[in-house]
Amino acid sequence: MSNPNIQWKRLAEVIRNGQSFLLTGHTRPDCDCLGSELAMAGILESLGKRVRIVNADPMPERLAFIDPRRKVETLDRDKPDDAFHGIDTLIVLDTSAWDQLGPMADLVRRASCKKIVIDHHRSSDDLGAEVFKDPEAEAVGRLVADAVGELGVTMTAEIATPLFAAIATDTGWFRFSSTTADTYRCIAGLIEAGASPPWIYRELYERQSMARLLLVGRILAGAQSDLDGRLVYLTASSDDFVATGANRSDTEDVINRALEVAGTEVALLFIATENGNTKLSLRSRSNVDCSRLAEQLGGGGHRAAAGATIDKPLDAARDFVLEVVRDAME
Repeated sequence: MSNPNIQWKRLAEVIRNGQSFLLTGHTRPDCDCLGSELAMAGILESLGKRVRIVNADPMPERLAFIDPRRKVETLDRDKPDDAFHGIDTLIVLDTSAWDQLGPMADLVRRASCKKIVIDHHRSSDDLGAEVFKDPEAEAVGRLVADAVGELGVTMTAEIATPLFAAIATDTGWFRFSSTTADTYRCIAGLIEAGASPPWIYRELYERQSMARLLLVGRILAGAQSDLDGRLVYLTASSDDFVATGANRSDTEDVINRALEVAGTEVALLFIATENGNTKLSLRSRSNVDCSRLAEQLGGGGHRAAAGATIDKPLDAARDFVLEVVRDAME
């Protein structure tokens, strides 16, 4: 069943009118962002459109398996405007926040082409685009999967595989409350089209580097709790990355380990960035709304999962955020 909250006829009209598309998403792109971009590129190519995918940050190597043709490009910081050369339609996927576009933000602001957003996050900025959004959707990949049928495109294995990875990761491999019966019906169609759950799972979770293993160990060893165990927080310092040789992207999904501790209602992960500020991830298994907390901190996301970038070094950011979160939980 296609999502009734999306104006599919209008989306189809915009796509029909465009000939050359640029797809982009948020910084530090995750599997939902990348999988949705790749699947949308497949949809557009099947309709005879020209397509480029350009993100501000490179694809994490551990997710490269969903892009065997290496379609995803990284923005050339020396010649950023080249990304928009000859483009008549821009599609922003998996974000509608200026802050999350990073270096792509100024380019999006200046672009004179048609702009649309396909997103499922509650928080939103005005990107000067036509918006196709459903905050109740379990993943942007789900919206792109629905678009396949709405646009009359044949679901192929090349489209289905990144979509399966997108939806599976954003639903915590179907264990989050956002998973519904319709999710499984969608997933069944992706499997019928050629997506292989065992292979995707192995590539996602059983091909980790030793550096990531060591990094996760250091992060978990430093876990701390507060408010009688209701709040658990993790920290990834610059020293942790230097000591292990791991990348910032190797922190993906680590925060969910904090939710495995009995009694945890809110989990936080603080990551020291290379430019001296702090990346924050929030997760909730209670009535605490992560998206509202993230908005207070300049970020955004969903009720149960959100994030923000704090313009402070790690220790100062942690102290500041903990006070905000404690106030919300008490």
